[in-house]
Amino acid sequence: MSHNVTTICAACGKEGDNLKSCVACKLVKYCNRDCQVSHRRAHKKECKKRAAELYDEQLFKEPPPPEQCPICKLILPIDTEQSTFKSCCGKVICNGCCDVVKKEHNDQCPFCKVKIRSHEEEIKRLKELMDEGNADACFFLGSCYETGNMGLPQDHVKTLELWQQAGELGCAEAYYNLGNTYFLGYGVEVDKKKAKNYYELAAMNRNIKARSNLGSLEAQARNLDRSYKHITIAARAGDTESLKMIKQGFMFGVDITEEHYARTLQAYQTRQSAMKSNARDNAARARGQNVIPVEQDSVEESFNQAESITSTFRRLWEAN
Repeated sequence: MSHNVTTICAACGKEGDNLKSCVACKLVKYCNRDCQVSHRRAHKKECKKRAAELYDEQLFKEPPPPEQCPICKLILPIDTEQSTFKSCCGKVICNGCCDVVKKEHNDQCPFCKVKIRSHEEEIKRLKELMDEGNADACFFLGSCYETGNMGLPQDHVKTLELWQQAGELGCAEAYYNLGNTYFLGYGVEVDKKKAKNYYELAAMNRNIKARSNLGSLEAQARNLDRSYKHITIAARAGDTESLKMIKQGFMFGVDITEEHYARTLQAYQTRQSAMKSNARDNAARARGQNVIPVEQDSVEESFNQAESITSTFRRLWEAN
């Protein structure tokens, strides 16, 4: 039976202007909780299907615009080790800008020009930022409890609590770290389902490393279409390993068109260029980090390589 969901209760058929939508699927409306409960068995299958579709729409849509360094205005690097959180002002600043200012002004913050002189002062400022709802401050303090930095005791329970809080405030890196914690069993029992859920929350908040991990997890489960979607989003956002997965035929169970590959490669090159500067490369070298050159192959050359390797892997897959 078809219902006009804008005016009719799906359970009792009464019309009304103040009906409440099913929270999970938004497909039907009810007079009250009693009507919703009475209709649950009839609606459960349709509701579950539509709720999954809505979730995937959120999961696979283009991620929000990336954050920028507040000084050089370039997109922050994907590798969070190449940026620094400043507890004085609550800003995340690329290491390139940090090093340029440090040469001239020692440990003065490149953004707010403040110099924090003690662990006690920094912890106090972190708590003030947390009271203001700063997600990065919450994540940073949780990470200090993880390692025992700034004179704090190592406290795994406190770490997870602060990372959870940071994630809920919008810190994707916190959700990513929680995913790693449950995937690898750091201080908790391994829980791959919970890890995947945290990776998805991180990916929906533009964490590219979590997106790449999801691509690998879905590939291992042979959900190749879902895996390819994740890897493509990550590659277009500038993730080198994800681009390699596509180029090397990691997704050999899914056809790759030249047009699709061209768009992916061009988006990757654009994003990588938007994250690079000489100052950032110098800062990475000074810390012993890899400096990744932007992929310079032409679309045709790269696609031909990918197509060749893809065919080889597909034959091996089918043979096994």
